[in-house]
Amino acid sequence: MVERLDPDWAPDERTVLVQFLDWHRATLELKTHGLSDAAAATASCPPSILTLTGLVRHLAEVERNWFRRCFAGEDAPPIYYTQERPDGDLEVDAETSLADSLAAWHAEVEASAQILAGVADLGQLSAAARHGNRPNMRWVLVHMIEEYGRHLGHVDLIRERIDGVVGD
Repeated sequence: MVERLDPDWAPDERTVLVQFLDWHRATLELKTHGLSDAAAATASCPPSILTLTGLVRHLAEVERNWFRRCFAGEDAPPIYYTQERPDGDLEVDAETSLADSLAAWHAEVEASAQILAGVADLGQLSAAARHGNRPNMRWVLVHMIEEYGRHLGHVDLIRERIDGVVGD
């Protein structure tokens, strides 16, 4: 079982941002715990194609995009989607491995942590631009918290529809 630590109440800026992001990451993993591949691939709110496995894969892509491609300027092609299949991260079926999807997500979270560890000042600008702008690491962290927060709302609803499991 995943251990999810509550953020400290009065830390410095960097610590609070990282702790809240880590809390959201742990919540995603908790919400997938104990599910079969078929259950995790259940789109339980038609016509939406959102599934738990699809959201894990999507958040792997989001980590990769903002930390590796944007901030570090790496040539890190998408894992799951293509120009021909822009929703390829979300397109899963009952045979799509939740464990493999979580492993890819864990690898991207670790890559993100390595990049962040090399940033002394949260005001440091990214190596690459997105939408014509170069965000600083502070912006990337806040955006990641927002991205996880939005999708964890989806995760809550999907998991409850699958097997009735609720909780934060």
